[in-house]
Parts: sequence; structure tokens; C-alpha cells
Amino acid sequence: MTPRGTWLSFGEAFDLPLAVDLRTAARALGLCPATAYKLIHQGDFPCMVLRLGWQYRIPTASLLRALGIEERPVYPADLRAGADFAERRNRATEFETEDYA
Repeated sequence: MTPRGTWLSFGEAFDLPLAVDLRTAARALGLCPATAYKLIHQGDFPCMVLRLGWQYRIPTASLLRALGIEERPVYPADLRAGADFAERRNRATEFETEDYA
């Protein structure tokens, strides 16, 4: 985590969970928490806001869209892992469908 009062890096933004608390969303948007609360009460917060009891949660997808990030990046390691998985699955399927007659 970066020191208090600084914006989130791209790496930190892509590692966020499905929903974040209001302070984290405010930090990502470059707002102080008090301003974020005011915007919510005015109905002008730039993201979808979920109120869960006494807490606010911001869906990460909505936050990333507000930051102008429409899609998550694709990394070569992720592509390789997906290709390896598909290859293992195909080998298992071929084994199961062989005719032993």
C-alpha cells in the first residue's frame, strides 16, 4: 500500500477486490474522504455506490470505468497459464473418449 494521501498505482488498481470501501475509492479518484461522502450525499459520486448497513462499498468495475479503464490488462503469463490449462484439459478429454474395443 502506498503512503496516505497518494493516488493508487495501476498495479494496485488492478489488484483490488470486487468491491472496495469508500476511502479506497476516494484515494483512487484523488479525493479526500470527506469530499467523497459529500458527493455521495449529493448524488454526484462518479461511481455506483452500494450502502451495506452503515458502510459504503464501491464495485471495482464501476471505479475502474470512472477512471477511464474499461478492461483489465492481459499479461503473457496469464495467456500461457490458460493455454497450459486448455492443453491439459484436451489431453484428459482425449483419454476419456478413446475406444478400447
